[in-house]
Amino acid sequence: MSCQTIVILGMGGTIAGRSASASDNIGYTAAEVGIVELVAAIPALTDNGPVMTEQVAQIDSKDMSFSAWVALAGRVNHFLVQPDVQGIVITHGTDTLEETAYFLHRVCQPSKPVVLTCAMRPATALVPDGPQNLLDALTVARQPDAKGVVTVCAGTIHSALEVQKVHTYQLDAFSSGDAGPLGYVEEGFVRLLRNWPVAQQLPVQAAMKNIANRLASVEWPQVEIIMNYAGVSGAVVEALVAQGVQGLVVAATGNGTLHHALESALLKAQATGIKVVRATRCLNGRVLPKPDDRLPDSNGLSPVKARVELMLHLLA
Repeated sequence: MSCQTIVILGMGGTIAGRSASASDNIGYTAAEVGIVELVAAIPALTDNGPVMTEQVAQIDSKDMSFSAWVALAGRVNHFLVQPDVQGIVITHGTDTLEETAYFLHRVCQPSKPVVLTCAMRPATALVPDGPQNLLDALTVARQPDAKGVVTVCAGTIHSALEVQKVHTYQLDAFSSGDAGPLGYVEEGFVRLLRNWPVAQQLPVQAAMKNIANRLASVEWPQVEIIMNYAGVSGAVVEALVAQGVQGLVVAATGNGTLHHALESALLKAQATGIKVVRATRCLNGRVLPKPDDRLPDSNGLSPVKARVELMLHLLA
């Protein structure tokens, strides 16, 4: 058995939610139960070694903020360098879990496991899913070869690179698209299907250093997401340009295709120095670039993750 510590960082979310009725799984208030109380309700969490808890934030993840990201990255980096810490588990809301996971993947680039977990039902539900998800997340964090940022929900392990929330209500609400999950947690054991995620060393080191050090002077660039659809115009792009936007991610149709009016507005924005990136609004697949593309693609990132990546590049 491992004698190293697993650090559990609380961020709020549905897993920490309360409802007035045990039968109400949607009319709850998120981020009501503290991480100490959540952990105390699951004695099995300490069966295989010591656990340490810390409340970093207590928010509904739909309201996730840059300041919360900075605080979380700072605490993750703090604990990653502790020799007695084997891994980190983060309790988080489902709505923006995929963005936080990708942010930590890029900023922290951990060689130890950083496992985000969540719940689709509040802690007060008749049959809450949070306790099992948290127990599964600790199982992954204690896996001897585990590393990188992953998410665990409904017994499934996803990489921070591919994970997306794909259902509004079901307990198994996440998917890795056509990449498939990393593996599964089954009765306290990890069954791995492919390799743990490793962050690529791309040129955003200055941004990573600034964020990791929690510098007060970091000013987040304004990067917005717009969507391509039937009959779309360039009006939103023009309005954002007038507002001083620094980057635009477009959730394009199909293989990065764009309505001519929207494409024209985006090309004009790009010509003024605004960074523009094309992702796809399709759940599966990625934009396959062509030699004559005038707008760069997202290298397989979803629109929300492409936005995080673009912000990091602009910070650098």
